[in-house]
Amino acid sequence: MSDISLVNVCKTYKNGYSAVKDFNLDIRDKELIIFVGPSGCGKSTTLRMIAGLEEISSGELWIDNCLMNMVEPKNRDLSMVFQNYALYPNMKVKDNIAFPLKMQHIGKTEREKRVAEVAQKLELDALLERKPGALSGGQRQRVALARAMIRKPGLFLMDEPLANLDAKLRTEMRREIITLQRELGVTTIYVTHDQTEAMTMGTRIAVISGGVLQQFGTPQEIYRNPANLFVAGFIGSPNMNVWDTELISNNGQHYLTLGNARIPMGKSGLDARGLQGPIKAGIRPEHIVPAAPDDPHAVRMKISILENTGREAAVFLTGADIPDMTMVTGADFSGRAGQEVYIRLKPEKILLFNTETGCAYGDVYV
Repeated sequence: MSDISLVNVCKTYKNGYSAVKDFNLDIRDKELIIFVGPSGCGKSTTLRMIAGLEEISSGELWIDNCLMNMVEPKNRDLSMVFQNYALYPNMKVKDNIAFPLKMQHIGKTEREKRVAEVAQKLELDALLERKPGALSGGQRQRVALARAMIRKPGLFLMDEPLANLDAKLRTEMRREIITLQRELGVTTIYVTHDQTEAMTMGTRIAVISGGVLQQFGTPQEIYRNPANLFVAGFIGSPNMNVWDTELISNNGQHYLTLGNARIPMGKSGLDARGLQGPIKAGIRPEHIVPAAPDDPHAVRMKISILENTGREAAVFLTGADIPDMTMVTGADFSGRAGQEVYIRLKPEKILLFNTETGCAYGDVYV
């Protein structure tokens, strides 16, 4: 079992650079937690502090109610999988897998038994006599996973383990890691800059930027209710449409401006009392839909680029005195580049943010 708590954890280097700032997080036993954010945001540094490979400048790290700040990495009951596999090139696969057990002075018979068990689980039986140089990237990654698993630790730490694999293999390995994590029931923290990995793998996701935890929640919570403009823009592909707007009220009817267009929000759909200062509005591309020209709420725009994947179409739109927008619709969409189209924004799906702070306004609908 591994419950983890980070309490006001900071990492500041000797040159004064703060890589992680006042980081607070509680992770429950058996969760698969994703640390996601752009390169240099502090996610790997945080992982390395949990592993004991980086010293914590201030704050506390607790694992199973034990303060771990001064505990050596080898005594933290965890295994780590790195991006570059970190296999010994001169050792056979079976010896690479067994190496952690050898360091624990576990007997040869027990080592061979456990290597056979983990090799069968990861379909490595036929590769045990090979050396890493004779393996594909996916096979090497499975060997690295096997080596991490064989110790039966209470915590797995994975630092961008699939970054060196091609897209198809990454998808396959994601499924393998999810399945293994559920079967083993081991608390796992997985670092990635790939939001698709984050959204498809995590029990909960920690979105990090500039060394600061921006939001922590389930994939659905973060996608539907981003805490701020950074999270709104980072999570989701294509990106959320965000524009500067103004709230206009007339005879109890509320409107948001979209360039020179007005988006009706309904008479009782929007509680404007909590909205203060400059406003930005955001809407996911799938919440913009094609509309008929005679729709009173339609906005006229022009298709600049159309990307049809066969499953859906991403339609990039421009308009006179209207911010560029992206719409995601069905693959049977019949538009073409240069064509004028009419769109409608679903008002109940529009999110509002304070321009100055970037923070979401939260529940402004009644």
